[in-house]
Amino acid sequence: MAVFPDELGIIVYAPALVDDDKRPLAIVHGMEGALPGLRLEWTLSEKEEFVAVPHRDGWLAADRTDKGFPFLCNDDRNRPVTITGWENPNGLAAGSPPHLEVHGSLHLDTASIAEAPGVLGALGEGARGFWGHATPSNAAVEISRQTRDPVRKPGVPPRGLPVLKLAAHIRSPEIPHRLGWLNYWSAAAARAIGFPDPAQDADLLTRARRTVTGGWVVQLTDAPLDLDNPAHLDALLRAYARFPEIGGRSAP
Repeated sequence: MAVFPDELGIIVYAPALVDDDKRPLAIVHGMEGALPGLRLEWTLSEKEEFVAVPHRDGWLAADRTDKGFPFLCNDDRNRPVTITGWENPNGLAAGSPPHLEVHGSLHLDTASIAEAPGVLGALGEGARGFWGHATPSNAAVEISRQTRDPVRKPGVPPRGLPVLKLAAHIRSPEIPHRLGWLNYWSAAAARAIGFPDPAQDADLLTRARRTVTGGWVVQLTDAPLDLDNPAHLDALLRAYARFPEIGGRSAP
């Protein structure tokens, strides 16, 4: 059995927050609802000690640090769960405005693996996100190295993976920049990449679930993505071949 890293990183990309935005509360409540027994009622001090947040919802609604929302976690160092968000001043596509990035993590154990699709879906829906993914840290590092540019970021992606374009060369914020183990695609993102096509996506649909707003959570492999596993690498390569819009690779 493959040995996986102990963290599942989650990122959702969404429109920037506006005044009196209720999405931070929806995101945190959604994550708690997707993981039975989870309470995100702590933050960390500068010494990385747990600090209880007694009026969590009020604090979450009022604090707009970095135009996002503050770091929250559970109080279990053996099975940590975290969530935070901030505004990225850059756009997700050519000429698009700043966006919100929601960053979370789960401890990668059997229970969390089973609940991870629901967690990603809850975060995507709560953020009203364009797209997002949940990927073990080792695989995420390699996938991040796919984004290349002859001038700004030269080089060759690892493992024969395709070159993905920088955001400035992607035509719409709804187009995902990359794939992950679990993929959240809003209804608009799914339309942009042409998912689902029953004739081409029969295998993916066996590991996909629909969201309330018409989006999708799509799982590439049964076990968390491990690029040292040839079957997992092949699944990732096949998904990129199926969706050339991802990463701005389709012809203009």
